[in-house]
Amino acid sequence: MSSVTGKKVVVTGATGNVGTSVVRLLSEDPGVASVLGLARRIPEWSPPKTDWSAVDLASEQSDLVERFTDADAVVHLAWAFQPTHDPAATWRTNVLGSMRVFEAVAAAGVSALVHASSVGAYSPGPKDEAVDESWPTHGWPDAAYCREKAYLERALDTFERDHPETRVVRMRPAFLFKRESASEQRRIFGGRFLPGPLARPELLPFLPDIPGLRVQALHTDDAAHAYRLAVHSDVRGAFNLAAEPAVDARLLGEMLGARPVRLPRTAARSAIAAAWGLHLLPASPHLFDAVLRLPLMDSTRARTELGWQPERTATEVLEEFLEGLQQGAGAPTEPLRGRKVG
Repeated sequence: MSSVTGKKVVVTGATGNVGTSVVRLLSEDPGVASVLGLARRIPEWSPPKTDWSAVDLASEQSDLVERFTDADAVVHLAWAFQPTHDPAATWRTNVLGSMRVFEAVAAAGVSALVHASSVGAYSPGPKDEAVDESWPTHGWPDAAYCREKAYLERALDTFERDHPETRVVRMRPAFLFKRESASEQRRIFGGRFLPGPLARPELLPFLPDIPGLRVQALHTDDAAHAYRLAVHSDVRGAFNLAAEPAVDARLLGEMLGARPVRLPRTAARSAIAAAWGLHLLPASPHLFDAVLRLPLMDSTRARTELGWQPERTATEVLEEFLEGLQQGAGAPTEPLRGRKVG
């Protein structure tokens, strides 16, 4: 129940890319009385009105009901991207851990659940026009990330049917970047030892232009603003979140002063598959397949019903992120720790 002075909000995955932005915005919000951040490791970071609790969602021993008691909203962001070679491990954290969160929300009587879904939940779709939230969410079955996001969409369908008293919001953001997430995302997708300075434009005489490689990006802080609005607004359902323009080889080429060179899908995938098979690259060829098929999203509903508007263009987002890569940027949490390689 809401207190007189503001809402009590619990955030899972509170020390990651999205979690740090959401916690910071909520801690600065006069309409929020307190924030409880849940993470596997408690950080050194101490924002106002925020307490921390160590929780591993993959563990059946975690007592989420106690932590959710008296909360007005739970913002569920926790997610494991690795190990990509062991999909059963990510399933335990992402799917079974999320199911524990949903069950605890119901048991504790929390009135609002704001869940981090993703563009990755969507079925293959168009690259030349944007789809709204009614587009099917069956994911790309060969990619663990998409398979898990899509499964949780079905789990939430059942949850909403069985618990109509709980307001459920599903955020479906595009790819999320900020300066402080650069080192983490380099480790997750490029590998621990990939040199960040390779992102310097002068070292990229050309860019591979792969058919279908056209996606959307969004600043993590802009996504966090939508989560904050969803905590306070009486809304339900799914919201697409993306900034303009769409990102492709032409746009990146203009940003970096590099010439796009057409590269067949099969050649790019073969290279990624070989590196992944040798454990040289964490990002799997299955995720590459999915990215080539993701639809572009229409964010009209978030603008009209949430009153949300991204403050940064996709170009500005990528410029900030590339600068963070070069500088080894990070933040004072274990997932976001900075490290400059090269």
